Parts: sequence; C-alpha cells; structure tokens
Amino acid sequence: MTATTPIASDSSASGATASGSGPAAANGVARSSQELIRAEETSLAHNYHPLPVVVAHAEGSWVRDVEGRRYLDMLAGYSALNFGHRHPALIEAAHRQLDQLTLTSRAFHNDRLAGFAEGVAELTGLSMVLPMNTGAEAVESAIKVARKWAYEVKGVAPDQATIVVAADNFHGRTTTIVGFSTDPVARDGFGPFAPGFRVVPYNDLAALEAAVDETTAAVLIEPIQGEAGVVIPDDGYLRGVRELTRRTGTLFIADEIQSGLGRTGTTLAVEHESVMPDVLLLGKALGGGIVPVSAVVADRAVLGVLRPGEHGSTFGGNPLAAAVGSAVVELLRTGEFQRRARELGEVLRDGLAALTGKGVVGYRCRGLWAGVDVDPALGTGREVSERLMAEGILVKDTHGSTIRLAPPLTITREELEGALAALEKVLG
Repeated sequence: MTATTPIASDSSASGATASGSGPAAANGVARSSQELIRAEETSLAHNYHPLPVVVAHAEGSWVRDVEGRRYLDMLAGYSALNFGHRHPALIEAAHRQLDQLTLTSRAFHNDRLAGFAEGVAELTGLSMVLPMNTGAEAVESAIKVARKWAYEVKGVAPDQATIVVAADNFHGRTTTIVGFSTDPVARDGFGPFAPGFRVVPYNDLAALEAAVDETTAAVLIEPIQGEAGVVIPDDGYLRGVRELTRRTGTLFIADEIQSGLGRTGTTLAVEHESVMPDVLLLGKALGGGIVPVSAVVADRAVLGVLRPGEHGSTFGGNPLAAAVGSAVVELLRTGEFQRRARELGEVLRDGLAALTGKGVVGYRCRGLWAGVDVDPALGTGREVSERLMAEGILVKDTHGSTIRLAPPLTITREELEGALAALEKVLG
C-alpha cells in the first residue's frame, strides 16, 4: 500500500484541555487522564478494561482527551457512531426535541413516535415496530415475541418452544442471552440459565437443519458476527437460512444491531444476499450516538401477537429517542452513508490486503467493518491497540490477536489511509 503519514496527536488544537473546566474538572479543579483513570478504578465496577485514554470532546471522526491529544476514532462505539460524533443533523434534532418533550412513558401517546415507527418500517420494508432502548433489550424482546408466536400461530405445545442460535454469537449480556453464548468469559459464573436454546456452528446449514424441528420458534443469527471478529459467512448461507426457515415454518430473526444501518455498504447486511428475515433487530446507530435506541421490526403477523401489558419499557419509544431515530432514518434515506461504506470499504480492504504477510495474517472486511488477525508473534490484540493509540488511532481488540476496525461512515479517504499507515507502522 502507499505509505501515508500516520495521524499524529495534536495537543495544540482546540478542544477540551486539562486547564479548562468541563468533563475533566471536579469542583473547578482540572484532573489529568491518570487521575481520572485511577478514580474510575476505585469507583466503578471493573466490567470493562478500556484503553488508557480519557475522551473529553469529539466531533466527526475525531476525539480529544482531557490533555487535548487528538485521536482518530476507528471503533465508532461498536457502530453506534456510524454517522460520526455529534453529527449536526442529529444534534439539531436532539436540541429541538429537548426544548419540547423528553418523556411521557407509553402510558400516553407522544407526537414523535408514530413518525419514527413509520420511518423505520419504510426503511426496512416491514410494517410494525416495537421500540426499545438497548440492543440486548431488542434481543430479549424478540425472544419473547418468537415464543408467543410459536404458541399462538405455529401451535407449539406450551413452554416447549426452542430457538436455534449460532456458536460464537454475541447478542448481549443479559442472563438469558449469555446462557446461549459459547464465550466462557461472558457465560461462566452467571448460571443457572434459561432453557430452550440450541447452539449450532455458524455458517453450517446442515447443522442448522438438523437442529430445527416442530418445536423451533426461530433461528436467531447475526448476518455477520461482530464480536467473534467480523466473521462473514459463505455466500449462500443467509439464503439457505431463509429457505430453511420458510420451509419449516420457523421465524428467521436477524440481529443487525451492529451490522445494520449502513455499516456494510447496504442499509442492512442481509441485503448482500437479497433476503429479508421475518424479524429485524436494530440498535446502536439507530440512536445516532446520542441516546440508546433499539427496535424489533417485523410484520403484523409476528408482532401482532403482543397485547397490552405483555411487554413494555418506560423509556422505549420516548420522544427524544424517536426524534433522534427519525433523523437517523432521514440520513439513511439519502443513500450517502451506504455509498461511502461501499467505496471506502474497498480502500480498507485493499489496505489490509497489502498488509497481509507483513504482520497481518488474515482479515475479513465488509464495507467499513473489518476483523484483522495480527501475527501473534507481534503481540496480542490489546498490545496492538495500545501501540495504535500511541500513534493517534483508537481501535479495540476482540479475541486473541484480532482487532476490529469500524470507523464512522463519515471518515475521509485520507483519514482512513492514515489509519492503515499507522497499522503498518506498529506491525513493522
């Protein structure tokens, strides 16, 4: 690949600094990154192991720490920031709604929810929306809906419904969801777990077919497995899942919480195989990096099984979330972000191909989303992430020596090439 000057830290540019007030200040006294990290280690549960950077300001594809150092964000909040930090249209929508109405609960109607639901339905081609907050809530909601549908529509005996999932999945961290995880870090120590799930290898249609029977309510899979390292199934796998579920009268639930909303170069990752599942799960980018917004999307024949009182959320569908979510839908209507992901995804793929054999031992790339396997002799994924941080690039490791790249879809070609050059440097 053509060498590009790595993106350097810039402590002289404007933004949050250690000498000013704001997120780094306590009682008017500025606190350094190290002081804040130590305070977190004392006061916060240790359920994360973040890189040692304390972000205080962000815009577009860039963030600054409390000392004013500048970094290119190549993670984008695990796709929650598909449109970059503080996208003007999304910030404007949030500000406007903050001056009007933020919460009613679903005890009452609000004037923003209908438009949000109509927009999501039109964007996906399905007819009905169940608004929630987090991705895990969307998955839990889909499990409830699938079981209810199995009993009322498919005729499965009470309490006998099963759901087939894929090994190496990541659908969230609730006790139900980690119960069908194959990751010991997510699962061990949190049982007992809910029954009713069958785990099969990902990308294996024969194993999937063997697991589906008359009790199966749904097949729940990620079109691309993100946490597993951006694992892309063989061409034809999703079409095979769709054909099998239709033939057996089983729901196909696609978890597009990370892969959806432009990330892979199409609005939905399932579009790469021209299939439409019965149920779509959306989240992360649906809130524009401003508020948590998720949704279960399906046709009335599926979501219509829910009746008042059977499911709910105090904050699900709140006016602020609906306003921001509607603005996200409007951004996606233009096709600009899907196009950028396709075009810049080629730059990312070509750059990783050029690094193969030069520290990169394998990669998987779809749009602006890549899993990069680094030669273990050069370090763990964590160590590579720390070296990139020193070069002004923020990424995150997943398992072993694999890192994930998921920049905002607003990133420029020059910025992306700078990140690739930095990766080449730290692997050299």
